[in-house]
Amino acid sequence: MSDSLLPLDRLMKTLAERAETRPAGSYTTKLMDGGTAKIGKKIMEEAAELIEAADEPGDEGRNHLIYEAGDLIYHTLVLLAYRGVDLEEVASELARREGTSGLVEKANRNAPQ
Repeated sequence: MSDSLLPLDRLMKTLAERAETRPAGSYTTKLMDGGTAKIGKKIMEEAAELIEAADEPGDEGRNHLIYEAGDLIYHTLVLLAYRGVDLEEVASELARREGTSGLVEKANRNAPQ
């Protein structure tokens, strides 16, 4: 496993614990207490901020993009933890798609069953 994934694994473990224990005074608890509506609203807000930051020029814009990507990833992980989804499950889904064109994957999702 890459060292760059270790912080994500640690964060996911913390979020899963917060989903179970809901400690008072925790921002994560506040989000989870609001359910998918509150968490989803934050994800949409952070996604919009990420897209805006992507258009900012220079190193300052790049740094802002990285910051907003962190926010979006954090809030997405909160939603996964809220629903009891482990990061490994997402990694398995991505591995399942590996080598498949995104266009083919999308067509397969829209095909009648």
